[in-house]
Amino acid sequence: MAFRFWRRIKLAPGVTLNLSKTGGSLSFGPRGGKFTVGPRGRRASFGIPGTGLFYMQPLGGGKTRRARDGARRRRSAASGATEDTRAGDAPTRYQKERASRRLTLGFFKRLITPDDEETLVAGLREHVLGNEDAALELFEKSAHLADSAFLAGFLSLKRNRLAAAARHFETAAENHRRLGRYLGKYGITAEMVVPITGELLAVVSPNLRGTLLGLVETYQLQKKWDRAIETLEHLRRLVPGDLVITLSLAELLIDRAPDDKITCDKVVRLAKGVRNESDLHAALLLYKAKALRGLGLSEAARDLLSKTLRRRAGRTAELLHALRYDRALLYETMGQKKRARRDFEKIYVEDPDYEHVRERLGIPVDG
Repeated sequence: MAFRFWRRIKLAPGVTLNLSKTGGSLSFGPRGGKFTVGPRGRRASFGIPGTGLFYMQPLGGGKTRRARDGARRRRSAASGATEDTRAGDAPTRYQKERASRRLTLGFFKRLITPDDEETLVAGLREHVLGNEDAALELFEKSAHLADSAFLAGFLSLKRNRLAAAARHFETAAENHRRLGRYLGKYGITAEMVVPITGELLAVVSPNLRGTLLGLVETYQLQKKWDRAIETLEHLRRLVPGDLVITLSLAELLIDRAPDDKITCDKVVRLAKGVRNESDLHAALLLYKAKALRGLGLSEAARDLLSKTLRRRAGRTAELLHALRYDRALLYETMGQKKRARRDFEKIYVEDPDYEHVRERLGIPVDG
C-alpha cells in the first residue's frame, strides 16, 4: 500500500492539475474516466464514481521509468552533476516547497485558527516534506479530529503500531461524518492506494469505507479474526457492490475455516453471479472453488477452475498459478494424478519456487 498526498487544482471543466511529492501531472476527462500525463508516463484510468475502484492502464509513446532514469544518469555523468543536484530533481523539490508554503499559516491566520486544527496542518506540512515521524506525532496530538485520526491510523499501521492504529481508526469511524472536513478546507487530497493487481487499484479516501478497510487490515494483523469479519460484513452492507470488500471477506472466511460447511456456503453465495471479467473477479472465483471443495463438491470446483483458466489474456501470472495449483490439488483428491502432475509441471516451468510445487513433483529442495 502507498500513502500519498496531492493538491488538485481545477484548470478547466474536465482538466485537473495534480501536484504531489513526485511532481505534477495533468488529468483530462470526466469523473470516472481520465487520461493522465505526468512524470510516470501517460496512462488512462476508468472507474465507477463512488466505488473507490478504477483500472489504470499505461499507454505507449513514452519512456519507461528505467529508461528515463538511465538517460538522466548519463546526462548527469556527462555534465559532472551529482545525484543530488541533477536537474531532474528540481520539479520534485519545487512541488514539495510549493505544497509546504500552501500549508503554512500566516501570523493573523494563526490567531484565529484553533490549536488542534493548526496542529493538523503542521502534520500535513511535515508529511509533504517527508518527515513522517514528526507528522505522526502531530496527527496523534490532534487525533480527536476525524482527519487527524484517519491519517494517524494509516501512519501507525505502516509502522506496525497496531494497537495505536486500531484506536485511531475507531476514533475516525465514530466521527466519520466529519472526515475530509479540514483536508477539503486546505485543498488537500489524501488517499490510500491499494494495488489489487498490476493494473487494478483500489483507492481509499478519508471516509467511512476507507477507515473501516484500514481497521480490517489492523484487526487481521492483530489476529482478531472475528472483529475483522464483522467489520467487513458491515462494510458489505454499506457498499454491497464493492468487489474489493467481497473478495477480502471471502479470503478471510476461507483462510479462517476452509472446511466449515456454513462458512463455505457463505463464500459460494458471496460469489453468486460473478463472471470472469477481471483479475479481481477471477480471484473471487478462486475462493468460490475453494469453498466448493470444502463442501465436498470436487467436480464443481474443478469445472469452475478449468473454466476460469480458459481466459488467460490480461491475467497476472501469479493469479493463473494460484488457479492451476488449486486445480492440481483437486485432481489429486479425485485420484487423477497424471492431470495433477501436468498442472504442477506447468507451474514449475514458469515459477519453480511457487508454493510447494517442487515437493509435489519430487524435486529435491536445497537446504
